[in-house]
Amino acid sequence: MNILFYHPFFDANQWIEGMQARLPQANIRLWEKGDKQSADYAMVWLPPYECLAGRSDLKGIFALGAGVDAILKQEQDRPGTLPAGVPVMRLEDTGMALQMEEYATAKVLYYFRRMDEYRQLQSQRQWKALPAYQYDEFVVGVMGAGALGTAVAKRLASFGFQVRTWSRSEKHIDNVKSYYGQDQLSDFLHGTRVIINLLPSTPETAGILNLHLFNQLQKNAYIINLARGAHLVEQDLLTALESGQVAGASLDVFAFEPLSQMHPFWTHPRVAITPHVAAFTVPNEAMDMIANNIKRIEDGLEPAGIVDMKRGY
Repeated sequence: MNILFYHPFFDANQWIEGMQARLPQANIRLWEKGDKQSADYAMVWLPPYECLAGRSDLKGIFALGAGVDAILKQEQDRPGTLPAGVPVMRLEDTGMALQMEEYATAKVLYYFRRMDEYRQLQSQRQWKALPAYQYDEFVVGVMGAGALGTAVAKRLASFGFQVRTWSRSEKHIDNVKSYYGQDQLSDFLHGTRVIINLLPSTPETAGILNLHLFNQLQKNAYIINLARGAHLVEQDLLTALESGQVAGASLDVFAFEPLSQMHPFWTHPRVAITPHVAAFTVPNEAMDMIANNIKRIEDGLEPAGIVDMKRGY
């Protein structure tokens, strides 16, 4: 069994040695330019065109990330980057869910306890106690209810927040209300105070965080974008912040990364920025999942995390 590995910045030795320990019978190699040798599987992120093009004999391609939008966009921009008919599999959790729970919970509690406002008062040297928010008036909406969105929704519900999700299809999560489909989006937004975006990045979800959406939320709403920068219409957010419809935003992802030095988000008093660090791939858990999937394929079983190429996730 031959397995290719390519990632633009992961430590190749760590992954090759880790996979070798899990699959002793496999020959695992780092793909380098000019490598045309046969391979049964590929573990990749943002592979160059020549890495996978024409490898129709592959049994599976493993994307080394929760989302696969970047890889699919490469295929759109240069057809053939992914060999036709070869299944692509994403990492469904592999340690990222806990990290997303931590990040989302920290941000929601920050806003719920009005720490953003106290920070502004501090800058003005004002000693002023603000009325506490109540859980029943601080509705949290999670957009996207896959593995990461479900984990975040469950964790926030455990604090006592009223939590709702919006997704493509109906979900059943304890203590969380499910909305689904375009017909229910307005109902999901009505009364929501905090939006946490964990949607997959597809043509249908591009620009979904826009002024029309913001205006359907509670006044003084908060936006937490942890999915992709393409989901957010940046100028619309600035407009909503200026009007007061949105009171604050926490952004971990951006349309262009790293963020331009001249971007207005850097200095906006109600925008908090982190450099795409909400959740990282955890190597050991990711390798466990990939090795298990390879064993399933070799045993004639269906692997987990197969990407629907039409839906984009």
